[in-house]
Amino acid sequence: MNKTSIEAQQPTSGGETLASMVYHKLLEDILKGELEPGRKLRLQALKDQYEVGNSPLREALNRLSANGMVIREENRGFRVSSASSKELMELVRTRCWLEEIALRESIRLGEESWEEQVVLAYYRLARAPRPTDEESFNANTDWEALHRRYHLALISACNSSLLLDYCAQLQEKTLRYRNLTAVVAYRERHENDEHQAIRDAVLDRDADRAVESLTAHFNVTADVVMSSGALT
Repeated sequence: MNKTSIEAQQPTSGGETLASMVYHKLLEDILKGELEPGRKLRLQALKDQYEVGNSPLREALNRLSANGMVIREENRGFRVSSASSKELMELVRTRCWLEEIALRESIRLGEESWEEQVVLAYYRLARAPRPTDEESFNANTDWEALHRRYHLALISACNSSLLLDYCAQLQEKTLRYRNLTAVVAYRERHENDEHQAIRDAVLDRDADRAVESLTAHFNVTADVVMSSGALT
């Protein structure tokens, strides 16, 4: 992992704090698998790596602990949360439950502007290449961002900020599992067809078909990750 200077960065226009910046960098590195599951997070090494002081680093680690990405052990410091088949299946199962509620409510309450948001999010995702190159099939970070926006757009009209927050957290945790596993299985997968099926059902206001397509999409992802053999 390349050395990253956090303190050299200027505050964002939104007034983001130093602790927030290091939090987002640590989260990114955990999601990408650069800070691997179970890794001991030694404070001095992290301060050197991110060029940040003790106080903002501890605040960032406490935030990561609160959302389950990091484990805080009494008198032993912090470590990256482990990754297991059992946790993945629990994540996917819970995500299916919560996003079914959010999607049904969005279909019931969503107005034309919501439909336009879904269409635009799908259009942008469909045009983005999934890998950066076909040889290595390395993930395209732009595609990942558009994929996240598409799934959040689908449920954005549910009229519950708490539900959306929970769904976003589960989406992040699922992304970590996808990034931890071999991507060769994705070569044979037609994700765009899956996304289109969900979009079409949403635009038809067919909640049952939309939920069925979304659930199948999540379960295929879980199957791909499980079949990689990377999890315990």
